[in-house]
Amino acid sequence: MNRFLSAVLVTASLLSSQIQPLQAQDQIGIAVGTVPEAVEVEDLEGSPVDLAEYVGKGTPVLLEFWATWCSLCAELEPKMATAAEKYGDDVKILVIAVAVNQSVRRVKRHVETHEMPGPVLWDGEGRAVRAYMAPSTSYIVVLDADGVVAYTGMGVRQDIDTVLQEVLGREGATR
Repeated sequence: MNRFLSAVLVTASLLSSQIQPLQAQDQIGIAVGTVPEAVEVEDLEGSPVDLAEYVGKGTPVLLEFWATWCSLCAELEPKMATAAEKYGDDVKILVIAVAVNQSVRRVKRHVETHEMPGPVLWDGEGRAVRAYMAPSTSYIVVLDADGVVAYTGMGVRQDIDTVLQEVLGREGATR
């Protein structure tokens, strides 16, 4: 990943703690209503993983752009764990580890000692970061069952539960 993109992601991550909850008209990253390009990332063993295997396959997908060093990601962990527990059969959660100030080895060590809400994938080439226009870590993209971007958000104030209820067409959903 080039130094400019790395610097932008780190700076945006630091600033995202100051971001207020998004209003309906506010958007960051990839536009709501678009279909992202299919990109390939890797699992933590280095095997290729095509995100198209998950996106648009009849199940909503939540992507979290994440890093081991991201304090906002750590603060999001309880919300992500709740979402995984509540919607695990109905929503596919993928954690996209960005290649900014961390290595695959560091991510593997973290995953060995921390429960994650879904599979952790390595975006070593920044393909997913570019395709989803991820401005920072703690950035979440929710795609509907058809693979259309339904939500984007960043920071700890995201109401992931409400977003997933809406994408699934539920009101006050409980499991």
